[in-house]
Amino acid sequence: MIFGWLRKSGQGGILAIWVAGALVLWEAAAWYIADIAHVLAPASKLPYLHLVLQALIKHWSTIAEQGAITFGNSILGFLIGTAVGAALAIIMSLSRTIELTLSPYMIASQMVPIIGLAPILYGIIHDPAMSRVLMAGYVTFFPVAIHMLRGLQSIKPEQEELMRSYAASGWTTYTKLRLMASLPGLFAGLKLSAPLAITASIIVELMGAPNGIGVLMLSSLYYGSSQVYMFWSTILISVVIGLIWFLLVTLAERLLTPWQPEFRQQGGGEE
Repeated sequence: MIFGWLRKSGQGGILAIWVAGALVLWEAAAWYIADIAHVLAPASKLPYLHLVLQALIKHWSTIAEQGAITFGNSILGFLIGTAVGAALAIIMSLSRTIELTLSPYMIASQMVPIIGLAPILYGIIHDPAMSRVLMAGYVTFFPVAIHMLRGLQSIKPEQEELMRSYAASGWTTYTKLRLMASLPGLFAGLKLSAPLAITASIIVELMGAPNGIGVLMLSSLYYGSSQVYMFWSTILISVVIGLIWFLLVTLAERLLTPWQPEFRQQGGGEE
């Protein structure tokens, strides 16, 4: 019964099981560590999950408001990065020369760590919203471009020959064959970059932004043990935001690419 539900729910169900298991292990580990240390709520130890959830509920309005700021900027940057990455993939698929020219620069751009680039970017722009958007776009465009390009180049010669036998134009062949074949790769890149876009936005906020979930993290650390559960609640909500964004991308993939084998098997059920 459980395995049948997992097959039908796909990645979302598996992810839910992993999250539930991680939360149970968290609470069990907190009790075990506290029992060994003979203390009730050590600030330097793993906190109790139920107390973290209490802090999350108590400060929900503030956390939700700041989380929405982070989430909104990261989504905008994610969409911009997706558009740039997709455009680069299409351009590189049209010319081998362009691909060889752009690839070294794209790879070199990823050699700069986010933690190093974020303060530089924020120091130049002095706009926290724009900095969050740009950093989210920065971590998004490369996975999207690489995975989508791989999909565009995955077409076999016999597939193109079949399109020519139907007298399909070059534009029709590209849109109906290559672009459709690139969608699974595109979504693979999106699922990789979706959580990273959230992380990149939070890193910008740690550099001195006036608002956002990262600011709550920093202020909670400043107040030490008195705000330890507030700090962990911001960590938890950041994880939840990343998971929600990942699941939304997964849902979009299922709706837009229903021909993929794993989705056909889930839809068909048990034979």
